[in-house]
Amino acid sequence: MATAVTRVSSPIGDLTLLANDAGLVGLRFETTRYPSLALVETRPDDGRGAAGETLALARRQLDEYFARRRTTFDLPLVSPGTPFQEKVWSALRTIPFGGTESYAALARRIGASGSARAVGAANGQNPIAIIVPCHRVIGANGELTGFGGGIERKRWLLVHEGAIPGFLDTSTSVDV
Repeated sequence: MATAVTRVSSPIGDLTLLANDAGLVGLRFETTRYPSLALVETRPDDGRGAAGETLALARRQLDEYFARRRTTFDLPLVSPGTPFQEKVWSALRTIPFGGTESYAALARRIGASGSARAVGAANGQNPIAIIVPCHRVIGANGELTGFGGGIERKRWLLVHEGAIPGFLDTSTSVDV
């Protein structure tokens, strides 16, 4: 199944969205290397078909999120992983806008106490950043750790959501 691709400008840099006819398969930060992208057959988004509809919906919902008019996403998602990864990614989607959870607490919540590192590894493999909010997972001491898009983007997203204090100048984008 071919994957349709489109790019979206955002306050945290350009984003690449990938979808197939089943749903959204990826949201990547432009400045981050993703070798796995080379393994997917891609075609430019022509706006037609289910993949094009999913990309248009994702673009609209991201615009609303960045404008603070949306706190949840309602998109068909396709993110196949191991059963453990899928359990972690599903749990990520339950962390509310404006909230955070530690890796250890997330591990306990999914019934994998003592597996904070494994949760961190699964979090790092999340193929649909922002929409599956891996940025909401932080260190047990409140420290911002590990984020594929970079810590400055993670900080920006958490300040944007009100999860941590800070000032956002919405007239400029994050320095990446």
